[in-house]
Amino acid sequence: MEAFGLLVHGFAVLLTWKTLALMMVGLVLGIFVGVLPGLGGPNGVAILLPLTFTMDPTSAIVMLSCIYWGALFGGAITSILFNIPGEAWSVATTFDGYPMAQQGRAAEALTAAFTSSFVGSLVAVLLITFLAPLISSFALKFGPPEFFAVYLLTFCSFVGLGREAKHKTVISMSLGLLLAGVGMDTVSGQLRMTFGSSELLRGINFLVAVIGLFGISEILLTMEERLALRGHAAAISLRVVLSVWKDLPKYWVTLLRSSVIGCWLGITPGGAIAASFMGYNLAKRFSKDPDSFGKGRIEGVFAPETAAHASGTSALLPMLALGIPGSGTAAILLGGLMVWGLNPGPLLFVEHKDFVWGLIASMYLGNVVGLVLVLTTVPIFASILRVPFAAVAPMIVVSCAIGAYAIQNAMFDIWLMLGFGVVGYVFKKIGIPLAPFTLALVLGSRAEDAFRLSMIGSGGDIRVFWSNGLVGSITTLGILLLFWPVIDKAFAQLSRSGSPGKI
Repeated sequence: MEAFGLLVHGFAVLLTWKTLALMMVGLVLGIFVGVLPGLGGPNGVAILLPLTFTMDPTSAIVMLSCIYWGALFGGAITSILFNIPGEAWSVATTFDGYPMAQQGRAAEALTAAFTSSFVGSLVAVLLITFLAPLISSFALKFGPPEFFAVYLLTFCSFVGLGREAKHKTVISMSLGLLLAGVGMDTVSGQLRMTFGSSELLRGINFLVAVIGLFGISEILLTMEERLALRGHAAAISLRVVLSVWKDLPKYWVTLLRSSVIGCWLGITPGGAIAASFMGYNLAKRFSKDPDSFGKGRIEGVFAPETAAHASGTSALLPMLALGIPGSGTAAILLGGLMVWGLNPGPLLFVEHKDFVWGLIASMYLGNVVGLVLVLTTVPIFASILRVPFAAVAPMIVVSCAIGAYAIQNAMFDIWLMLGFGVVGYVFKKIGIPLAPFTLALVLGSRAEDAFRLSMIGSGGDIRVFWSNGLVGSITTLGILLLFWPVIDKAFAQLSRSGSPGKI
C-alpha cells in the first residue's frame, strides 16, 4: 500500500506544466534521434545527458527517460518506411514492416509497431513496479562480498549468455575494466596509469567515453556507408489506428509471449536485439501459416517490437534495484544518477523514495504521451530522413563536442571523446561489442572496491565469497554462467551419445 501511495504521489508531482513540458521535449528529441540512422536510445541519452546537469534529479531523469522512450518509438519509422533499422533491435521489424509499406500498408505497420511498443513497455513497467521494491528489500542484506558476487554474476552472464563471440566479449570487457582503473585509486589513494598526465588524475569520465563510443563512431560509420535514404510516405489516420486496435485481441498470445521474452532478456544481459529476433522467430514457429512471414504479415511487426521494448524497459529494473544496468542505455542512466549524487541500488528505495516512484510514474505517463505523440507526428519525423546527411552530421558532432566539454569544462575531454570515437568505429568494424566495454567502464571501479574491501575484511581469504548461502549461491551461479557454453555443449554431447542408435 505504501508503494501504491508513493506511485500516486509521483503522478501528482509529474502533473505540472514544467514536468509535462520536459516530457514532451524529451519525447520529441528521442523520436528525432531514433529516426536518424546512427543515433538511437544509447546515443541520444549519452549526447544529451550533459544538458540535464543543471536540472534537479527528478526533472533530469524524466527528460532522459522520455528521450529513451521516444528513441524506442522512433526506431520503427526508419525500419518500416526506409528498410533501414533505426536501432539494431529494429532489424527484425524490417522483415515484415517494409513489405507492408511496399504494399501501401505503411500506416498499418507503423500503428502496429507503436502499439506493440506501448504494450511491451507497459508490461515491463508493471514488472518494475511490483518487483523493484522486493528486490531492493532483499538486497539490503548485501555487504561488499555480496555486491562483488553480483558484479561478477553480471560480467559472467554477459560472457556466457551473450550472443557475440565469447573472446570478443572478453576483450571488450577487459579493456573497459582496464580503463576504469585509470586515475586515483579510491582505496589506497595511489595514482595508476596516468603516465604523468595531470588530465588523467581524475580518471576517464565514462560519459566522455560513451559519447565518443556511440555518437562519433556511428557518424564515422554512416559517412563511410554514405546512406541514401529513399522511403515510402506515411500518414496515420484515426480509421487505420482503430482498425489495428480492433484486431489486437487476435494476437494476444503473440503480445504476451513476446513481452515475457523481452522482460526476461532485459533483466538478464540478453538484450533487446536477442529479444526482438527471438520474439519474431517464435511467432513464426507457432504460426499456422509460417510461410506468410517476411511477406507483410502484421504479426511479424507485433512480435519483435513488443519483445524489444519490453527488454529495453525492463533493463532498468536491475539498474534501479541493484545498481547493475541491464543494457547500454541503462548504464548511461546509471552514470547520470551517480552524477546527481544518487547511488542506484537497494538504498535508493529507502533514501530517495519520492525520486524512485516519481521515475516509475514517469514511465507510465511517458509511455502514454509517447504513443499519442508518435502516432500524430509520423509524417514530420519521416521527412527528417530526407534532409541530406551532410547537413545533419556536423550538427551531431558539434553537439557531442559541447556535451563532452560541458561535463568537466576540459578541452582534453573533447580529444578523449574523439579518440573513443575512433575506438568505437574500429570495434564495430571488427565486431567487438560495445555494451560489455560500457558496462565494465561504469562498474569496474565499484567491482574492484567491493572485491578489495572483501579481501581486507576476510584477511585475504577468497572463501569469503562462499561464506554464507547468499553470497555463495550468487558466486557459484556467476561461475556457472561464465562456463555455460561449455556446460551446454557437454550436455548436448551426452544426450546425443545416450540416445539409442539407428537399427
